[in-house]
Amino acid sequence: MSLPPDYTERVYAGILGKLIGVYLGRPFEGWTYEQIMRELGEIEYYVHDRLGDPLVVTDDDVSGTFTFVRALEGCPRPADISSETIGKTWLNYIVEKRAILCWGGYGVYSEHTAWRNLKNGIAAPESGSIETNGKTVAEQIGAQIFIDGWAMVAPGNPELAARFAREAARVSHDGEAVHAAMLWAAMEAKAFQTTDIDTLIDTGLSVIPDDCRVARLVAEIRGWHRAYADWRDTRRKIAEFHGYDKYPGNCHVMPNHALMIMAVLYAPDDFSRAQKIVNTSGWDTDCNAGNVGCLLGLMHGLDGLTAGPDWRGPLADRMLVSSADGGFAINDAARMAGYIAGLGHVVDGTPPPAAPKDGAQFHFSLPGSTQGFRIASGSDPSVGATVAGATHDGNHVLSVDFESLGGDRPVVVTSPTFAPRDVVRMRTYDLMASPLVYPGQVLTAAFASAAENSGAVTVRLLIRRYGDADGLVDVGGPARTFGPGQSGELSWILPDCESQPIAEVGFSVTATGTDIGGRILLDRMGWTGVPDLVLRPPDERGEFWQRAWVNSADNFGGYEAGIRISKDRGEGLIIHGTQQWTDYRVDAGVTVHLGRYAGLAARVGGLRRFYAARLCRDGQFQILRVRDDERTVLAATGFPWCLDQTVPLSMSLRGNRVSASAADTVLTTEDGPESGFAAGGIGLLVADGSVSVDRIHVSPG
Repeated sequence: MSLPPDYTERVYAGILGKLIGVYLGRPFEGWTYEQIMRELGEIEYYVHDRLGDPLVVTDDDVSGTFTFVRALEGCPRPADISSETIGKTWLNYIVEKRAILCWGGYGVYSEHTAWRNLKNGIAAPESGSIETNGKTVAEQIGAQIFIDGWAMVAPGNPELAARFAREAARVSHDGEAVHAAMLWAAMEAKAFQTTDIDTLIDTGLSVIPDDCRVARLVAEIRGWHRAYADWRDTRRKIAEFHGYDKYPGNCHVMPNHALMIMAVLYAPDDFSRAQKIVNTSGWDTDCNAGNVGCLLGLMHGLDGLTAGPDWRGPLADRMLVSSADGGFAINDAARMAGYIAGLGHVVDGTPPPAAPKDGAQFHFSLPGSTQGFRIASGSDPSVGATVAGATHDGNHVLSVDFESLGGDRPVVVTSPTFAPRDVVRMRTYDLMASPLVYPGQVLTAAFASAAENSGAVTVRLLIRRYGDADGLVDVGGPARTFGPGQSGELSWILPDCESQPIAEVGFSVTATGTDIGGRILLDRMGWTGVPDLVLRPPDERGEFWQRAWVNSADNFGGYEAGIRISKDRGEGLIIHGTQQWTDYRVDAGVTVHLGRYAGLAARVGGLRRFYAARLCRDGQFQILRVRDDERTVLAATGFPWCLDQTVPLSMSLRGNRVSASAADTVLTTEDGPESGFAAGGIGLLVADGSVSVDRIHVSPG
């Protein structure tokens, strides 16, 4: 491949298009055209507030798209990746009944069925085949909705994108569902090179059989498009000949693929019109609108997203990716664009560009990006403040503009770093998430006061943590006053948060005089270092401390002596932390109440990739490496213990060295970079039983 010079920006536009489409169509997913017209009218803009929903929600279209493509991480020959490898990625990141998928029933929903097959030892592609599951299950829509990431890592190479899409699709689908996924992936890859819709469709058709049903369907839609000037006439034809009543099972791919092709034929150069067409037409609206939005974002770039109403403002780049990697969950389109473009460089065999602004998590380096920053609750609305992406001294930055700012009227600007409070209002899909930032880490930000400001302003770093009854508690940090045209940095070692997760990071702006107007610019904000925190049920009432753990146990909660989990059959694991954690120490007093083994986990990268220090029922103390289907004991010794005995356990990780102790018994091993894990959070695990800890302490060690 030859990566385009604006590669990351085009990927950013594609991701934004996907998110806008998904979050636009999500509130009325599954509705018919008639119901939409009766209750909402033609869909011109977001309608979530009319239906009582949050805008940014957990959804399989987003979580699956940006999780399954992670199979490329560490893949030795990414261009040759197989369905089997992608299937292992499913097992690592999907938490049963809780993450990514719509758990609608085995033999009912294709993804649920495929996951259960994988879990039962049926490897991909047999896990999704017609022979295994039958056509009704195998030809649902899911293969199509998850392929955008695979296309974006193969810009300008539709054949490779189609091969990626085939291998990914066959984990859970077969037949026409795979053909639809391949066609759309090829179109999106080609969209990096042309905006001609007929060329794109012809490219998609070139990678699937000429006589397959998807190819014949596309020919029909093209014919109706030529015959009818109004898209509504073509929609009626689709409903008549390809409606849901014409195909068996749940959410078949064919009717929805027809609506997508129709939308891009009638609005190939107009993002907003294409969204209106595909959403007003009904059925699987979030899926269809997400694929259409991604394609048009790739075709026309960021300019194409700004030609109509303000799609980007309410979104503010925000996205949620629910999986067993909780540190990947609270995400944004700009950060994800850098990640996907990085995978594209891996596929291309070229080194990725350096991380913007020395690797700061919030860097605003893509045009208009705000990375989740918005005016927070508690700001005085009379100040008239706005947040937007801007440029300053040739750099992209975050701009906070205010009309009239007095000392008693602060503007508070924050970005989410953990699950928002309205997660309890999200339907269908759970959010598995851990906070992005923690006590003990160093938060740093660089600000500038615009030269045209009418007076001095004071900027103070702040965090918002969860507190009593799951309310948000403001914790203020260091402050600095900037005169017009002045710039500088603020740095803060984040304080203890009483075992509560940090929900938001940001800053407040106040004026030293009265009626000051102007602008403050945030160039970057990020955090570094090892956390120093204690994890236990907090004294304050609430549930968000528990939501901060990715949970694959059957039962998990706080009790009088700490945290307890149980698993009836197999291995249960709760996970906390992010892939930013590298070298650290974890300590806990572990009490096994029942089970084959139990202990601590470290450098956790999902349900099937981690180190563990475990107490085994046969009297062994072990350091274990888990990597997909392989479980390797790296070190072991005898250690007598009994049920209901509290054993002090610890793990320490420094580079390739992994150490663990049980009371005074110490194990140490080295695990090379080719087989080991460099980073990840911590966990508590048990097999066929229950285990409790008084607390877990994570520290630099």
